[in-house]
Amino acid sequence: MNRVVALLALSILINYMDRGSLAIAAPLLKDELGLSASQLGILLSSFFYTYSFFLPLAGWMVDRFDVKWVMASGFFIWSAATALTGGLHSFAALLAARLLLGIGETVAYPSSSKTLAQYVPEVHRGFANALIVSGVGLGPALGTFAGGMLVASFGWRPFFLVLGFIGMAWLIPWIKWMPQRGAIAAISPAGDRTVGFFEILEQRSLWGTCGGLFGVNYVLYFEITWLPFYLVRERHFSLEAMAKIGGLGYLCYALAAILFGWISDRWIASGATPTLVRKTFTGGGLAAAGLLLLGCALAGPTVSVILLVLAFASGGMCGSNLWAITQTLAGPKTAGRWTGLQNFLGNLAGVIGPTLTGFVIDRTGRFFLAFVIMTIVALLAAFSWICVVGPVKPITWKQGTAVREH
Repeated sequence: MNRVVALLALSILINYMDRGSLAIAAPLLKDELGLSASQLGILLSSFFYTYSFFLPLAGWMVDRFDVKWVMASGFFIWSAATALTGGLHSFAALLAARLLLGIGETVAYPSSSKTLAQYVPEVHRGFANALIVSGVGLGPALGTFAGGMLVASFGWRPFFLVLGFIGMAWLIPWIKWMPQRGAIAAISPAGDRTVGFFEILEQRSLWGTCGGLFGVNYVLYFEITWLPFYLVRERHFSLEAMAKIGGLGYLCYALAAILFGWISDRWIASGATPTLVRKTFTGGGLAAAGLLLLGCALAGPTVSVILLVLAFASGGMCGSNLWAITQTLAGPKTAGRWTGLQNFLGNLAGVIGPTLTGFVIDRTGRFFLAFVIMTIVALLAAFSWICVVGPVKPITWKQGTAVREH
């Protein structure tokens, strides 16, 4: 399964390059099409309209059908939408392409969680998830650095065309290497069985992971959607400097995810409970990221860049363990649906956050209030991971109803 995990990590890298591509082009695209900050905010958040609301369906499909072909179909749709964006000339057409992109990308996390919950044991799950989550950092790092340079040299349209068509090459090894359903035995705890959405919704931990993911995504999607614009227009960095700063931040996110994923597995192997380990890194990392970003807004140029990079690293610490919590709680047969529900509610941050930030900028002319809001959301979400989510152990699903948490 090592090369399949590597492919899943690469798919998330491409996933985040594609969803963050509009933010990289935002300064030029806004001027060329004459968009207001509010319109740009709508475009930046529109991806999440379909992405969020189609996630429960994607989770159901991953549990119901062969994950190999569900993932391949969604990947093709989102790559095609990315390439199509490079040829569009109006706000309405760009909005439609972003909505299509959101539909395609819904398959990524349910497919990854399903695969890891089936085939990777708890003691190795932190590092496996960290490799996949590293794509969250490496994708925007590569996209921000290479994409920023490409946009600065050739304009924003070639960037989308190249990104979309090159990404489709991922489908070749995926179709070749991913086993068909039933080709290898899954790791399934005794008593685990497929359950329905309403049974999952009865679990307190489901709501804890949803609230926690909302905060994680609020911070992450601010970085993906508005950070390039913030660095260029409020901090007055050039496009090239923005690309280097953003790329460094995302690289630190990826490296921190891998490091803390490895540390978490070693800590559990030494005898610590998954509850202590996973919650420490997830809640602590998120709280630190929110506070560091607030410091970034208050500090001078040099210190703000340092705090920004540290905030990215803290996000990697959080990201390396959050999906391991979900996969352990849900179990292999329910991981797709739980992940779909969690991602649906958690990704409402992508609908609310970028749009709210756009309106805050229009009203105040600055980003400061947006940073304050983001920090509050991050601290509340850290509380959700630590105090609302129950013990990190498999839920026992019995006779059509799970044993409820108390």
